[in-house]
Amino acid sequence: MKNDSGAMKTFQRKIFMMFLPVLGLVLIVLAVGLSRALAQTESAAPVYRDPAVVRWGFLSAAIVTGLSTIAAGVAVAYVGAAAVGAIGEKPELATRTLIFVGLAEGIAIYGLIIAIMILGKI
Repeated sequence: MKNDSGAMKTFQRKIFMMFLPVLGLVLIVLAVGLSRALAQTESAAPVYRDPAVVRWGFLSAAIVTGLSTIAAGVAVAYVGAAAVGAIGEKPELATRTLIFVGLAEGIAIYGLIIAIMILGKI
């Protein structure tokens, strides 16, 4: 019975780790939508800014940055572990595996760019 609960916890952890990057991607898409909405409201160049819009803009920038960083960390953890295993078996794969690790780190950079775009519109 103890092995079954350990297997279930491992399965739940894997499901959570697969869900986290998807959640980060959804939040990035929502942040882009908010950024475009703010851009449309700026076309009239209002003098007064609604504090609720500014508040949501800061919150969305913080959420996008935080979740994309967490998702990148999870991705680098999995890709890095696989890369070390592959390099251990075939050392000539070192440069190829570094490319995959760099792609995983790109998730955090994309989130940061989206946050900068949002903050630029506020």
